[in-house]
Formats: sequence, C-alpha cells, structure tokens
Amino acid sequence: MARLENVRRLLAYDRAVFSRFETAIVRRGWAAATQDHGTGHGSLKNTLVHILNVREAWLVAIPHRRWKVFDAPGRRPDDIRSWAEYRAYRDRVRAGVDELMAELSEAALSRRVKAPWMPGRYTLEDAFYQQSYEQAHHLGEVIAVFWQQDWSPPAMTWIQNQAPPGRPRGPAGGRRRRK
Repeated sequence: MARLENVRRLLAYDRAVFSRFETAIVRRGWAAATQDHGTGHGSLKNTLVHILNVREAWLVAIPHRRWKVFDAPGRRPDDIRSWAEYRAYRDRVRAGVDELMAELSEAALSRRVKAPWMPGRYTLEDAFYQQSYEQAHHLGEVIAVFWQQDWSPPAMTWIQNQAPPGRPRGPAGGRRRRK
C-alpha cells in the first residue's frame, strides 16, 4: 500500500501547488494572465492550460484509453477565452482524475500504459510522476515570469505544501518573512 499512498500524496501535493499558482495568476487579472511573456506556452494562462493538458493526457486519456479526449472542445489554449471557460476545463480534468483515483489500486499502478507520442515502457505509476515533474517544470517558467514582473510567487516546495502531523503548512507566498 505504500506505493498507492505515495501516489495519492503526490497528487494531493500537485493539486495544492497548482491551486496556489492558479489563484495567484487569477488575482493578476485576465489581461496579465493572457499577456505573452515569451515562455514556452506564451502566457501564464496558456501554461496553466498546458499543465492541465498534461494531467488529462497522463491520468485520464492514457489509463482509460480515451483518445477522443485529445479532440474534445475546450482543451486547447485558444479555446479558453475566459476564466469561466478555464474553470470548466479544469473541473473536467479534475473529474477525470478523480475517476481514476476512485478505482486505483496497488496492482493497477504496475499496469503498463502507453502514450502514443512517448517511446519506451512505463507503468501507470510512472504516469503520475511524469505529470508531476511536467507540472514542476512549467511552474518554474511561471515563477520566472513572476520574478521578472517583481511579483512574489506562491510556495511550491513539498514541505511548504505538505503539513507534517501537528504542524501548520508554510505560508502561501514563496518567501518567509522574518520578524
């Protein structure tokens, strides 16, 4: 059960971090979120959408072989023209991941899965780590934009987002202030 618990904790961490960044970007407003900052996906909004695309691919389409997900309306960055459309897509991805989590077992983590674009052999457990590392990589781009704009990015470390028993989580901001 350790592997299953680790995957559950990883997904909880990913969701907590993503939520912090999403909230920080939404607070900046639609204009700031859609401005092209020269990152891999251009804007902060498009980077969030890409992270959701990756999560949907690895944790919804691939495990259930739902290839039509890739053609679904409302998942491409250009399809998302408001925070309401963004939230609808985010919620759809979350529901798909929740479906996987409800049926997930230790044995299922060992099941071989295949992404059409990715060579090699890997398991469903690997898919969880793949989407997590992709998120961290792209949130690094978001942090760079925040620094360029002289904005304080949210905390993204494991320790700040996973409270040990009996201790509160770290601050939402990425920097602790000393008194």
